[in-house]
Amino acid sequence: MRTRSGRSARGDAALTGAVFKAVAAGAHMTADAPGAVRTDASAPARADASAEGPVEPWWGGVRAAAALGLSRTEFARAVQLGIVRVGPPAPAGGGARYARAELDRVRAAEGPPEALRERLATVAGAEAAAAVLKVGPSRFTRLARCGHVVPVGYRINRYRAVVWLYLAAELREFAAREPELLRGVAPAADRELMAARGDLRPRTWRGRHVGLLLRRTADPWERAAVLASVLPEDEVREAAPDPAERIVLAALAPPPPYGHPQVPVAAAVAQGLLKALPPEEVRRYRGDLDLALRGARGQSKSTGDRGPT
Repeated sequence: MRTRSGRSARGDAALTGAVFKAVAAGAHMTADAPGAVRTDASAPARADASAEGPVEPWWGGVRAAAALGLSRTEFARAVQLGIVRVGPPAPAGGGARYARAELDRVRAAEGPPEALRERLATVAGAEAAAAVLKVGPSRFTRLARCGHVVPVGYRINRYRAVVWLYLAAELREFAAREPELLRGVAPAADRELMAARGDLRPRTWRGRHVGLLLRRTADPWERAAVLASVLPEDEVREAAPDPAERIVLAALAPPPPYGHPQVPVAAAVAQGLLKALPPEEVRRYRGDLDLALRGARGQSKSTGDRGPT
């Protein structure tokens, strides 16, 4: 039986199978998730033998966090921000792993654990963030809604409201860099946005989140999957009309960020933060996805495989 495109159903099945094989051979974003840390702190370090060099020891997340003097949450934030780089996936699968040499590099670059913890410290909500800036909560809310400060994460509280998290170090840097915004009359653009009940916090957080994910991979299919993950489904279908390509994008889609709620009611609220909503934001990510797919398809054409290589 042949489809209207002239491709047989058996050929479609073979193509889809090849896609899954290609995905399995690539580096999955899910293996690099900040929250995918090994829970067995007593597990021995794993090692991969290399014919070209010495054996490289690999540590699970709990042991790696302890080596840096960080809590699990602090370590996940360090991975999210790219301070700690995740190693390649283990051949047999499993959680994320970290090279001992990478942990040594972080210790040398960041200094004592106290300095790294200070860099990773977050504050939750407008009142705590305003206290860091020494302004009132209402002024801080205006600064955040107008995009002057960018959240690094979020929580969903018991009332199903979004509580934004901010890096305390970034807030202090902002106060030193933009002291005029901490006092006096708000700029005209801010007043207009507030009058229109605008709120840039979800958009600026998505921009940060996507940027951090893109920095963690050079694979064109993984980069396309990151961009597709923030777009509405109809936009992805238009950009990738081939179902086999959409299978690849779905398989390589990054997991929700560390701290994303597991309770269904809260998760439903948080899920809305993961997708681009304003038309201009959708257009920007769609344009980036089109470019990424063009590069990914070019790679596939040169290698003869569909999906990551």
